[in-house]
Amino acid sequence: MKSIFFFDSMLTPKIITVIYWFLLVVAVFSGVAAMFSDYGGGFLTGLGILIGGAIGARIWCELLIVLFKINANLQKIAEKSEQ
Repeated sequence: MKSIFFFDSMLTPKIITVIYWFLLVVAVFSGVAAMFSDYGGGFLTGLGILIGGAIGARIWCELLIVLFKINANLQKIAEKSEQ
């Protein structure tokens, strides 16, 4: 618990997985709603929203994870250079 309050460990990478699944569910519901609603634009538009939303959510979450991995690797390098 101390590591969270003093920023010794990162909390956000653990939350990113939950955010990814939430975004995936939103993309699926939005795509299906667009497919079958009168104002959604039709089946192909809904399919595009579904596929594009899923891929976009994955890319966005992966980019966030990469930033945190870069931070972790930089911390390792800094610890090695202090010795």
